[in-house]
Amino acid sequence: MSGFAADWASDQRAFKNVSWGKAMMWIFLLSDTFVFGCFLLAYMTARMSTTVPWPNPSEVFALTIAGHHIPLILIAIMTFVLISSSGTMAMAVNYGYRRDRRMTAILMLVTAFFGATFVGMQAFEWSKLISEGVRPWGNPWGAAQFGSSFFMITGFHGTHVTIGVIFLLIIARKVWRGDFDQERRGFFTSRKGRYEIVEITGLYWHFVDLVWVFIFAFFYLW
Repeated sequence: MSGFAADWASDQRAFKNVSWGKAMMWIFLLSDTFVFGCFLLAYMTARMSTTVPWPNPSEVFALTIAGHHIPLILIAIMTFVLISSSGTMAMAVNYGYRRDRRMTAILMLVTAFFGATFVGMQAFEWSKLISEGVRPWGNPWGAAQFGSSFFMITGFHGTHVTIGVIFLLIIARKVWRGDFDQERRGFFTSRKGRYEIVEITGLYWHFVDLVWVFIFAFFYLW
């Protein structure tokens, strides 16, 4: 019985040594998971219930490069960029706990660059589809729900990425200035020598990347 009770109380013990910042970020990510989950469920429900043919993503999101019609090429590049940013963010957290200010800031800036590149490519994707007649209330290829689903899901995710890029730039600047070593007063400054805010920012960024994997699978590949 003692082992059984210890197993059920393990989550309580695990959070005893976790800072409020990290615990609150996990709670926020859990709530955000429900929001994205509802969006994807609504999308799948609309797609399976509509009587009008659903547009083929391979044709809708294709680009013509050098005379060749390449399906999903932009989406593949966007996915590669965002997944790569998770790698640089993980390395930034690693160097942060090593107290290497220079490498931490550089890797966070590289991560922010990848994120900004992703948002830029998403803006290009939006402008291309809008110019082709896609609207939240209809599109020239079939089911009207396609436009509303696309703008809602990708727009909500793109907003998350944009917010993440802003926070990355803020924290990278504070790391570069040595705020965490000098315990300089200000927002997002933890105790002296603690780079935990870098890890908290990384949790958010990895979540954004993980959500994109589900959007890529359900929206673009299905």
